[in-house]
Amino acid sequence: MEKLTIAVDTMGGDLGPSAVIEGAVLASQEFPAIDLTLVGDEAVMVETLANIAKKYPQGAPYKFKFLHAPEVIGFDEVPTVAIKQKKNSSMVMGLKHLKSGEAQGFVSAGSTGALLVGIFAFVKRQPGIHRPALCTLLPTKTGMTLLLDCGANAEVKPAYLLQFGQLGADYMQNVMGVKTPRVGLVNIGTEKEKGTPLLQEAYELLENSDLNFVGNIEGRGIPAGEVDVAVCDGFVGNVVLKLTEGLSKTLMGMIKEELMASKISKLGAILAKGAFGRLKKKFDYREVGGAPFLGLESLVVKAHGSSDVLAIKNAIRQCVLYSQSKN
Repeated sequence: MEKLTIAVDTMGGDLGPSAVIEGAVLASQEFPAIDLTLVGDEAVMVETLANIAKKYPQGAPYKFKFLHAPEVIGFDEVPTVAIKQKKNSSMVMGLKHLKSGEAQGFVSAGSTGALLVGIFAFVKRQPGIHRPALCTLLPTKTGMTLLLDCGANAEVKPAYLLQFGQLGADYMQNVMGVKTPRVGLVNIGTEKEKGTPLLQEAYELLENSDLNFVGNIEGRGIPAGEVDVAVCDGFVGNVVLKLTEGLSKTLMGMIKEELMASKISKLGAILAKGAFGRLKKKFDYREVGGAPFLGLESLVVKAHGSSDVLAIKNAIRQCVLYSQSKN
């Protein structure tokens, strides 16, 4: 693998620089060949890293470069205004690091809206790509399904949906190891004539492409694992994503409540602890790490705003796996 440098926004997450920087430490242990550039207030990063280093008495297992960026873009700021005015923010400086070619990947747990605006301002799209797509891996009965777009493009054209299918299939084949990814178009029914004129035209484009297009898929077909790539616009995709997150969290809470309701059920919970642990892990967003933007010349991964150490480590891991798939 060619030398890979990944820039990491240390200031954008809800949990502060500590969680992000320790996640970078874990990533550097797992992938010692990569270079990590930490972006943020340098004094804060140095102090934070010194405190984290105390957890590793065997010595510092990492080497980082620092890119000083004293400003932070908040989640409540208007994205277009923030990107324009806060030129020394960790997000803008990290994206500029991509633009200059000094980094090949960028991870941020900051504002999704600001990150999207920044991508259009600083990061080149792959030749012929109309719009980059934000995607995420959803756990299913049979493994994982890639959902895209899930928030970057609320309004699309049929040609965009075709490209989303192509980008998603490429990702699942080369990064996730799915030999011939099944691609489906998210719709209100499985029949070809279902949906709006836009979806009907997109169906025709997908059907006549060289993709392994299996037709329309209803929302319930996604968790059933009927496809490897689920294509939709960003509005529908974001609703599917948030519903999946909320439903899984609610169900796990309800199951735990019922298991704690009596002595007998508590005993059953102890016996089934391993199974429930494995199930919980499948629905844990931290195991995936973040949502990559596909269709760019460099990989940008949007980590969850509340990402902890594990989530950041796995977000960086996504950049590494994507880079390896391209080499």
